[in-house]
Amino acid sequence: MPRVVADISISLDGYVTGPAAGPDNGLGDGGEALHRWAFSDDPADERLVREATARSGAVVLGRTLFDIVDGPDGWNDEVGYGAGEVGQPPFVVVTSAAPQHVRQTHLDWTFVTTGIEDAVDVAKDLAAREQSRRGSELDAVLMGGGALIGSALAAGLVDVLSLHLAPVVLGGGTPLFAPGTHRELRRTGCLATSTATHLTYDVL
Repeated sequence: MPRVVADISISLDGYVTGPAAGPDNGLGDGGEALHRWAFSDDPADERLVREATARSGAVVLGRTLFDIVDGPDGWNDEVGYGAGEVGQPPFVVVTSAAPQHVRQTHLDWTFVTTGIEDAVDVAKDLAAREQSRRGSELDAVLMGGGALIGSALAAGLVDVLSLHLAPVVLGGGTPLFAPGTHRELRRTGCLATSTATHLTYDVL
């Protein structure tokens, strides 16, 4: 069965967006600094993007993030998950109701209205199907937003936590870790590049 990997960029003070995040300001004030590594020309950063995308058998995101990436200023042929790499995996959106319209109809969207646990199960099944088709090990990836990943961690649904620690203090925004969440982790990777420190943990 594919692993469930939560993969997200985070500030030094624990935020995954800056303050005032919203539909027209998806990363919040100053939040662009969180993702500089993903657009870096540092060979180590480029390798991480390439390898993570190649292992993505299915990707889970929340409705708020979906509305941003499917909005008029969202993903396009040059910017988006898998753009310019090996291709786009199927996407699973956790939502209370499916949207009436989808701009990016060329992507494979599944809308799950029964909660994060069911969405993760759907993503694991999709990733397993892709894994069988490709003949290589693939992951079900939780790409965000922060509330979705925080909820999945709190519910014990995550096998691997991959953090991209950006050298910025945002002073507010969307925190990744909800108060009261306790999880033991074992670090399995640490790579410092010119733009971020990339940390990988097994969730025990």
